[in-house]
Amino acid sequence: MKNAAWDFVSAHAGIFGIKRMCRALGVSRSGYYRWTAGAEVRAARQADEDALVAEIRDIQAEHHGNYGALRVHAELRGFGHTVNRKRVARLMRKHQIRTADRDMRRPRSRSCVTGTASAGAWAESAQAVTAPSPRASGRA
Repeated sequence: MKNAAWDFVSAHAGIFGIKRMCRALGVSRSGYYRWTAGAEVRAARQADEDALVAEIRDIQAEHHGNYGALRVHAELRGFGHTVNRKRVARLMRKHQIRTADRDMRRPRSRSCVTGTASAGAWAESAQAVTAPSPRASGRA
């Protein structure tokens, strides 16, 4: 909200004057001047963020969208960037950089595919466990 107010004050300062605009919008003049003094710093920070997002997109493209924030962070650290893991996650969320969707119905390994020897052994052991024991029925 304050950024919008200070943008408005900055755009119309020549017409109405800064003091009058700040009083009408309910913002402090010192806050406005502090905001204008930090404009260069904000622009530099935004440029750094844009460069980091471009690198994150490159890493995602290189690995076919399979890397999440943790792996992207590790790659960036490997390249010599000093960046926080939470910043990488925030930038990925903000710019909608997501991992590739996987089909959760497809098995990830061959051991759980039906028809293999291990699946048959598992089915036999499951039948052996589910068979009721004579002690469980209450008769001794």
